[in-house]
Amino acid sequence: MSDFAVVGSGIGGSAIAALLSAKGYDVVLFEKESYLGGCSSSFQRGDYTYNTGATTLAGYEEGHIVKEVFDTLGIVPNLIETDPSIVVLHGDKTTPRYRDFERFFDTLDANYPHAKNRAFWELIHKINDEFYRFDGHYYANANLFAKTKSLFSFAPLFWKFKKYLLANAQTFIEDFFGTLEQQYRQFLESQVLIVAQAPLREINFFTAALALAYTFNKNYYVMGGFSTLFDTLVSGVKNVRRCSEIRSITRHENHFELFTKTQIHSAKKVILNSTVYDSGKLFHDGDVLGYYKKHEKLDNHQSSFMLYMTIKSEKSFHHHYQIIHDAPFPHTLSQALFVSFSDKEDIQIAPKGHYSITASIHTDSRFWEDKEGYKARKKELEDILRKVIMANLDIKEEEIVQCFGATSRTFNRYIKRAQLGGNAMTFKNFLPFLPGNDTPIKNLYNVGDSVYAAQGWPGVMLGVKNLQRLLDA
Repeated sequence: MSDFAVVGSGIGGSAIAALLSAKGYDVVLFEKESYLGGCSSSFQRGDYTYNTGATTLAGYEEGHIVKEVFDTLGIVPNLIETDPSIVVLHGDKTTPRYRDFERFFDTLDANYPHAKNRAFWELIHKINDEFYRFDGHYYANANLFAKTKSLFSFAPLFWKFKKYLLANAQTFIEDFFGTLEQQYRQFLESQVLIVAQAPLREINFFTAALALAYTFNKNYYVMGGFSTLFDTLVSGVKNVRRCSEIRSITRHENHFELFTKTQIHSAKKVILNSTVYDSGKLFHDGDVLGYYKKHEKLDNHQSSFMLYMTIKSEKSFHHHYQIIHDAPFPHTLSQALFVSFSDKEDIQIAPKGHYSITASIHTDSRFWEDKEGYKARKKELEDILRKVIMANLDIKEEEIVQCFGATSRTFNRYIKRAQLGGNAMTFKNFLPFLPGNDTPIKNLYNVGDSVYAAQGWPGVMLGVKNLQRLLDA
């Protein structure tokens, strides 16, 4: 009988398993695949390794949540600070997103000139700085009392930023600038979509500001690929069960039974790192099914199409690029492609003289459900993205060693998740309507990017810290 069973080794599952183990709890972590990390991991195809998603590591700096968690665990990850965090290629414009404000702003203002540019970007920088000084807020959603208490904990944050929390991002930007050229709109929209996972029209300006400001914080490249980071993160968890898919969970009065293909494991408490709209599939209990049923509407079908490449080249590349096209790509929701390169010295992920490339673009999982024409659609988009990357980054056909794509159907097959990118904090799911880390079901909890809505390593770690507080209460 374990104290905790954690199902899924994504950022949230791995981090909470590590923190609970460090506190002396008996924890078992289940992962369906042989590698840890879910859609934030890395995998091997033939002789080459790829990061599953075009992911950066942010939040690893003093006063930020990712470093706080790693410091608590006594872990110092093998990282390289990457600056610029991203280089934006937009037609004939190249805009490096340097961490230093003035260095970034000089190029931005030259590429997208506007009289109100400085005032706008200084506001973005200020909101970002002030947000990370806040602490003490938490979110519970198990019952009305918990919701009310948690909303009061957000009161200082709300009063500080209420002007921006209540303003639609698209409307606020239009009112702020007055007139804005189409290219500049495309630049802002594409930058926000990377982090917020939603278009400007669907989010508040506070969320948009934090998304636009993420490059003003430290960003890192993970040496050896993200799977190495997860292996380090869970090094203190004694019972990590890889290749162990949980097929069903039965609730009893004081414990749960978790069923794999060949074994039954008992645990006093269960933490699910599966998405909140898919977790009900693990249960037959009416109360549990009812709880997860009401959150199925959060599944917005947003996903990613991935293109993986290995190239052999003597050129030098930045770690991350965003290529903004003049129109949306077919079978996608975006006109912006995010492209990540392995570090030139990282021979653990790519042989000397080679680069591992992970490229991603937003799509809708429903675009890939119809089997008729599926292969043709996939091949069409692979070819288009491949040519765009080659043209914008000066890669020749003979330099490409391996190239293949992955759709939401591919991800569903490997990690049981077709929707990628989590749920952005939009007007449709704003507090107190979000699912929480806690549930009305005794000793059943959630973690990950589909609860406590926030994205990437900092966002998910905020949810981990929130869950840790709830478990310690």
